[in-house]
Amino acid sequence: MQSGKPSVEEALSRPGRYQKVKDNVEVKEIIVGDGEARERYILVRNPYEEARDREQRERMLKELEQELQGFARLDKKEHGKAVCRLVSHPTYGRYLKLDKRGWPQIDRAKVKADERLDGKYLLRTSDDTLSPADVALGYKQLLEVEAAFRTLKQALELRPIYHRLSRRIEAHVLLCWLALLLIRVAETRVEGRLGQRYTWPRLRDELNRMHLGIFAGPAGTVWQRTETTTFQRQILSALGVAEPPRFFKLDPRQAM
Repeated sequence: MQSGKPSVEEALSRPGRYQKVKDNVEVKEIIVGDGEARERYILVRNPYEEARDREQRERMLKELEQELQGFARLDKKEHGKAVCRLVSHPTYGRYLKLDKRGWPQIDRAKVKADERLDGKYLLRTSDDTLSPADVALGYKQLLEVEAAFRTLKQALELRPIYHRLSRRIEAHVLLCWLALLLIRVAETRVEGRLGQRYTWPRLRDELNRMHLGIFAGPAGTVWQRTETTTFQRQILSALGVAEPPRFFKLDPRQAM
């Protein structure tokens, strides 16, 4: 969408209403050109991703403004190095421009141009038999398949396989596939319940914050876990998993 091609720019500027496919998918069909030069675009919007992109950019711009305010306290030599560092920054640099003095400032035109892309991606298809919803959901499934392969190779470490017997190799692959199935079930159920997509590493990290502590004293020993956070409670509820007991074991003993 940031290519600047005339056909893409025309597709993005076309007015029209979005059609809701599901809670996190809205589509708009756009036809650019006529005859053999005709191109069919599907503009897809995710309201949740749109809000997240907006919040991330606003937070980043606040950080950038603080960086720019600090330039006034730098001497000439330090100022030049700081400008080069900031302008070449992979995130900050895209929103900066230099004024006549060579001082960086926020380019509001670039910020405005980015705003219209929040939560959106543009698809092009030559198949007129597919509905806009089918095109969007088919592409979304493709992304999920690619993410599944990445999970198998990285998170679940499908390869390398340190087995020689065929039955052990088959068992290894089957266990990785079952683990991937559980990951996708967890991600899908949480997204369906909370209306926002969370990756498995995000869910795992949150649940890993739940710990069991062992506390011993003159009156005995108690096995007690940490309090459940709001997000942990939402995850467990979405998965249909009962919240673990707060106290696992009490071992009272007579005080000395």
